[in-house]
Amino acid sequence: MNILLFGKTGQVGWELQRALAPLGKVIALDVRSEEFCGDFSNPHGVAETVRRIKPDVIVNAAAHTAVDKAESERDFAQLLNATSVGAIAKEAAKINAWLIHYSTDYVFPGTGERPWSETDETAPLNVYGETKLAGENAVQAHCLNHLIFRTSWVYAGKGNNFAKTMLRLAKERSELSVINDQFGAPTGAELLADCTAHAIRTALTNPEVAGLYHLVASGTTTWHDYAALVFEEARKAGIELAIKKLNAVETSAYPTPARRPHNSRLNTAKFQDNFGLVLPDWETGVKRMLAEMFTSASL
Repeated sequence: MNILLFGKTGQVGWELQRALAPLGKVIALDVRSEEFCGDFSNPHGVAETVRRIKPDVIVNAAAHTAVDKAESERDFAQLLNATSVGAIAKEAAKINAWLIHYSTDYVFPGTGERPWSETDETAPLNVYGETKLAGENAVQAHCLNHLIFRTSWVYAGKGNNFAKTMLRLAKERSELSVINDQFGAPTGAELLADCTAHAIRTALTNPEVAGLYHLVASGTTTWHDYAALVFEEARKAGIELAIKKLNAVETSAYPTPARRPHNSRLNTAKFQDNFGLVLPDWETGVKRMLAEMFTSASL
C-alpha cells in the first residue's frame, strides 16, 4: 500500500511518519519537498502530486495553524486550509483513494459546557475556524472515502509546546497568570497518529466507517490547571522552579486578534464506538510527554 503524507514536519505529521510506516510505503512531503510538490500555497502542484503518485491513502496533516495571523491573511489561510484541500479531494476521488484530514473544534462557537457532537451546528469564531470548516466541506463534497478528525489542544514533545513555555517561565518568574475559563483536553500528536493508523486499517476493510469524527483525549481541564500539573510533575522530577504563585485569570486578560472558544470539549463516543478504541485521559499523555522531556534534559 502507498500512503501519501502531507505536512510531514508538523507536530502530527512527524508522529504520523512513525505510526503509518507499518501500513506500507509512506511518501512524506512538506512545503520544502523537491521531487513532489507538498506546498499547499500551490493547489495545482499538490493535485499534480496526487496524480503522479497515485496513492491508496492520502493523509493531510498540512494546514495554516497560526490562528491570530489568519485574521490578517484570510486569503492565505483559505488557500492552505480549503482550496488546496479541495484540489486534493478531487484527485483522491478520481483514483478511489482514501483521504484522511484533520480539523478543529474551532468550527464551533465555543459556547456552553456540553461536549460538541459531530452533528452540532457549526459557527466559527475566527478566520482559522472558518477556513478549516471550508476544508471539511471540500473533503465531504468531493471525496466519498474520507475520514475527518476534529481535534483540539494538540501538543507534542517535538518543538515548542505549552508545557515547555510554562516551564521556561516558571524558572524565571515567581508569579504567573494563566487562563482558567477555556475548557478542553490536551491531545498528544502521538495519540492522534496512532489512532489514525488504526482508523485507516479499519476503513480499508470496513469502508462504511467513512465520515466525520471527533478525536481528542478523554477528560477536561483548563490552561491554568494544565500548567499546575506541569509544575507539579516538574517538582516531582526534582526540577527547581522559581514560581510561587499561579493566578487564574479570564480570557479577557489576554486580548488576541482572533477570538478563542471557551468550550473546546468534544464528544468522542462515535470514534470510540466505530473504531473500537478507548481514548486515554489527557493527563496520561501529558505526564508521559513530560517524563520524556525531563529524562532527556531537553529543557
